[in-house]
Amino acid sequence: MSDALTLVSHVLCPYVQRASIVLDEKQAAFTRRDVDLADKPDWFKAVSPLGKTPVLLVGDTPIFESAVICEYLDDTLAPRLHPADPLRRARHRAWMEFGSAMLNGIAAFYNAPDEASLHARRDELVRRFSLLDATLGTGPYFDGQRFSIVDAVFGPVFRYFDTFERIADLGFFDATPRVRAWRRALAARRSVRRAVGADYGANLLAFIEARGSALSRRARSARGTATLQP
Repeated sequence: MSDALTLVSHVLCPYVQRASIVLDEKQAAFTRRDVDLADKPDWFKAVSPLGKTPVLLVGDTPIFESAVICEYLDDTLAPRLHPADPLRRARHRAWMEFGSAMLNGIAAFYNAPDEASLHARRDELVRRFSLLDATLGTGPYFDGQRFSIVDAVFGPVFRYFDTFERIADLGFFDATPRVRAWRRALAARRSVRRAVGADYGANLLAFIEARGSALSRRARSARGTATLQP
């Protein structure tokens, strides 16, 4: 593939992180261009019909939606991250969708308006992690020793909990040892670490504090205490 690659992104978008991780795993040269989704420039509206990030510009041709971007990159750049076997590949794609559902659950958690809702959303996330734990093998990754696009999907999922745990210990992973180990392995992976900037945690914390939610109130209360370190 000879066309220059530009990843149009937002600093907090977990879907952008997926594409960045896949690009990094394939050692592809690309430029990252951040946009302010609260003040979308005209050029961005022209390349993103849904008004969302990420968008991958292949030369002047835009590709939108993170799953489509990852599939395109896997079709055109080595090494292949999807399994060769069609059934295993379908299973991976299904768990990628599960990862997207997890992101929806995470948004419901940090937007929960009161403590009762917060705990209900926490319990739903724990239930989903339990389902995930039951399907994992010996690791360190989703597909054993082989890093896959499913890992690229879940790296950004787990990253949220680094910030959540600075606010309060809600025991998300207490009963899921395989998920805990997978989370640690992904956190140590170079491509996962490099998918966000050094100020990501601070930006996410500020975003949460501005939500007007139960977690926002916990974050503001914890600020300046031993629970919440800069």
